Order: sequence, then C-alpha cells, then structure tokens
Amino acid sequence: MTQTYEEHEGTTGPDLGFHPLDHPAYAALTGPHAHFAERSGRALRYPTAVTPWTALPPDPGPADWADLAAFAAPDGTLPLLGTDIGLPDGWEATVDFAGVRMVGDAVAAALDPEAVLLTAADVPEMLDLVERTRPGPFTPRTIEMGTYLGIRSGGALIAMAGERLHLPGYTEVSAVCTDPDHRGKGLAGRLVKAVAAVVQERGETPFLHTGADNINAIRLYGSLGFHLRNTTHFRTVRAPR
Repeated sequence: MTQTYEEHEGTTGPDLGFHPLDHPAYAALTGPHAHFAERSGRALRYPTAVTPWTALPPDPGPADWADLAAFAAPDGTLPLLGTDIGLPDGWEATVDFAGVRMVGDAVAAALDPEAVLLTAADVPEMLDLVERTRPGPFTPRTIEMGTYLGIRSGGALIAMAGERLHLPGYTEVSAVCTDPDHRGKGLAGRLVKAVAAVVQERGETPFLHTGADNINAIRLYGSLGFHLRNTTHFRTVRAPR
C-alpha cells in the first residue's frame, strides 16, 4: 500500500559565518543534523552506519586536523565530502575525484502518485539496489537522514531517491538510482522531482552532487531545473602514521 509523505520539520543551526553550501557536511552537522554529530574537538562526523562523511570547520588549524585523525579507519583513511581545503603536511589523498554541486532553485517539483515512502523495512532492498547501481555511499542507517521514496514494479523496488545532508535552508537529494532493466523510463527524474517537492514543502531548496564527468546525470539534473553552483572534490585522505 502506498504510504503518505511525511513532512519533516527542519531546524537551523547557529550563524555559521559562511554559506552552508560552501561546507555542506559541516553545516549539516552543526545545524539540522547536529543530533547525528560525533565530535573530536571541532572535527565532526556522522556515525559510520549512517554515512561515512567527516567534516572540518572552514578554517581548520593543526589541532583540528589532529582531532580529525581520531576518526580514521585502522588503515588511517577517512572520507571528506565536497571540500577543497588543502591538506597539511603528512596527509595524503588516496582517492580524489572531481564533482559538481548543483542547486535546484528552479526545479518544477511534483509529488508522484507511484512513489512510495520507504521505511526501515525496505532497507535490505534499498541496499541491494545500491549494490547493483552504485549511486554513492548508502549504508544501513542512511535512511534516517531524511525522506526516501521509491517506485516498485511487480512488488520489486526498481528506483529510489532520497534526502541526505540537511543544512540550514537546503537539503541534498541523493541515492538517485534505477535498476538497469528499467532505465530510460524517466523514473530517476520523477523521483528527484518528488523528493524536491518534499524539500520545498519545508521552505528549503534542494541541491545535489554528482561526478564532474557524469555528463548524463548533469544533463538530467539541468533539465529538471538544477544549475551548477560550483565544482568540488570527493576525497579519501590518509592521516599521518
């Protein structure tokens, strides 16, 4: 049975002193997603079962980088989302690829009659779809970050999209994916517009990330009313041993 959309009441954080889209993970973890924040000094992260992203303040000093190192995996690595902060001596990027950040302030958002609200009971199917389509990080508790919508065919989950980072005034649309056997039907676009409608109902603006070389995705999002705000980087970094 199709479930109704749930309206999530957003909250705002303190006066950040910077635009939230310039440092989205930090803005989220000091704002509407502060209840998720794990802290090491001024370094922050989400619980790894929610999402792997870590965050630094916009002006990190040596003490902040030392605090961030406390979050590193046993091999010394940790992910940084969409930050262009330079690495200090002793740190290295083990993964570094270019991305784009797009803002949907002109999206013609629309709820979709076939979109169903996904819940914790759907997580095994969501994880299976993510494994087959690789839209980006999605872990067992990612669904707790916001509203996730899906489309089913014959009872099977064939497409989904949802909310990830929640910043003051903005929410990220993420985990946009479609089963390979059902691509070309416009499902991804419909779900992005449906999630954007949920975001807009709160008086917020949707935004999203994708790879700078993902031309098809950039073209799709542009056709929906998203525009390029800035380029950025997705990095996995290794702390000094």
